[in-house]
Amino acid sequence: MPASAEPPDDRVSAREGGRFAGAVAIVTGGSRGIGLATVERLADEGAAVLFCGRDAAHGRAVEEQLAERFDAVAFLPADVGVEADVEALVTACAERLGAPTVLVNNAGVNANFDATTMTEAEWDAFFAIDLKASWLTAKHVIPHMRAAGGGAIVNVSSIHGFVTLEGFFPYGAAKAGLLGLTRNLALDLGPDGIRVNCVCPGFTRTRLVQESIDRQEDTAAAEHGMVAGVALGRIAEPEEVAAATCFLASADASYITGASLLVDGGLTARRAG
Repeated sequence: MPASAEPPDDRVSAREGGRFAGAVAIVTGGSRGIGLATVERLADEGAAVLFCGRDAAHGRAVEEQLAERFDAVAFLPADVGVEADVEALVTACAERLGAPTVLVNNAGVNANFDATTMTEAEWDAFFAIDLKASWLTAKHVIPHMRAAGGGAIVNVSSIHGFVTLEGFFPYGAAKAGLLGLTRNLALDLGPDGIRVNCVCPGFTRTRLVQESIDRQEDTAAAEHGMVAGVALGRIAEPEEVAAATCFLASADASYITGASLLVDGGLTARRAG
């Protein structure tokens, strides 16, 4: 883990001040977009953070950049759809930073298939990341949270968990599955003082969303069409979703569990038709 014995004054110590002072967090898919914004927000508010991703070179480059600002943020390459990788990730966190008491399940991929032509292998590979991984990470983090007397898990779903569009099979199914996973874990883990919630972003300026806009001949018109149904009339920034995620993970949400928070600028408030 990049660190310095005497960090400069402008760096943030994970053990000093902040809403997450003394906390240890794991963020999956933390090297880009909403995940990266969440890592930065947690670290800025005092947490020690281990984040993971499948692109090792990119993740290490991000780790180096974050090391200039924070003294307890580290990266580990991992495929969270594989239990051995998840177990190694959680073990590394406990050994290097401390027992995790915050888990943000952000890792996910997009997929568009025809239900009649999608193969079983494609289904399994997709759901391994977009649904199974959130169970696997919880499975290996929960014992640490129980030993600590509590913790917080936040699953990152999507508005597609509630409403969806043609052509989003099986993405909508996986994101809806995360809502059910959140509710069940919240009920089962409540007696242990472990809260489990879900954040459901709408259009957010991530790499994938921006690429979809940039592929259009008139990018301004493409973005305008995308947000036409959004009450706030704009795309969210990753930091706005990270703020909601960190709220749910914090003691400020101490009586919130089993909830799914829409962060969609009012998109799903619009009536159908």
